[in-house]
Order: sequence, then C-alpha cells, then structure tokens
Amino acid sequence: MLKKTMAIFLGSFFIGFGINAFILPFHLLDGGMIGISLLVNYVWGIKAGLTIICLSLPIYLLAWKLERSYFINSLHGMLVSSIVIDLLEPLKGVMEIPIMESSVIGGLLIGTGIGIMLRHETSTGGTDLIALFISRWLSINVGMVIFFIDALVIIAGLYILGEGILFYSLVTILAVGFATMSLTLIRQIKIY
Repeated sequence: MLKKTMAIFLGSFFIGFGINAFILPFHLLDGGMIGISLLVNYVWGIKAGLTIICLSLPIYLLAWKLERSYFINSLHGMLVSSIVIDLLEPLKGVMEIPIMESSVIGGLLIGTGIGIMLRHETSTGGTDLIALFISRWLSINVGMVIFFIDALVIIAGLYILGEGILFYSLVTILAVGFATMSLTLIRQIKIY
C-alpha cells in the first residue's frame, strides 16, 4: 500500500509538472481527460485539475455501478493527480524554452507520471474508464477506443485553438505514449 501511495504522489508530481511548466504556457493538448480539461482551461479559464474531477464524477459513478475494481483502482489516482495539477499551477511559464522542446519534455513528464502509476496498478482514470466499458460492450480493442477518444479531443482542439497548435500537440501525445509504453513494457501488469 505504501508503494502504491508513493507511486500515486510521484506520478502525480510528474503529470502536474509536465502540464504546468511545459504544456499550459503554449496551449498544447494531450488526449483523454487531461486534454479535455486543458481545452476547458484555455477557453474558460477553469483550473484543469478541478475540471478533471468534475468531468470524471459521472464516469466514476458508472464504474461504481458496473465494475467496482475499476473504481477502487483509479479513484485515488485521479483525485491526487487532479489536486497536484492545480497545486503546481504557479509553475506555468517559469520555463522559457521553445515550443518543440516544451511539447516533448511535457509529454515525456506526463507519460512518465502515468507510467509510474500504471506500474503500481493505479491510474488517473477518466476517459480510459469509458474506453474500457465501450471496449467490453462493443468487443473492440481498448487501444482503438482510447485512440478514437484522443482523436476527438485533438479535433476539438483543432477547431477551438486553430491548426497552428496541432503539430505540437501531436508531438506531446507521441511523447506521452512513448514514456508510458516504455515504463509499462518493462513489467507487464494487469491494470484492473
């Protein structure tokens, strides 16, 4: 339990640091619930962590009803990471590096945080829980569902933020995926 708790806090720190120091200053996007919360932040100025919690509530109610193990294994990860994201908001703009480097470093930090949490059988939940349910109901690979959800977030971002940010957001998503994959391939785990 102590290792899992430490992994949640360490992973949350990496995620919060990556988002605030590297992603927010350039209005870059990630996929999933983080990407949705970033869009809400850019358009309405609502804190990203608070948005993640609010948008995740219906998903977690569904998880409680349909699959309690999903609920138990990801609720604490979502709550802690969301709070840490908002606590680290003062880091926004403290790093002055070009957008390309920022998109890579931010993505690697977020992916490292997610990977650390997944290695300890917890997660930030969010749209990944929706993807798990959809993949079960429709007998579709969960990776394809996550890809589809991430694509919808990027398309929404393209519409809202314009095409100038699309390339760098895709770089961020690739960096997140690379770091997460690298950490989870080392030790195959059963997440839920």
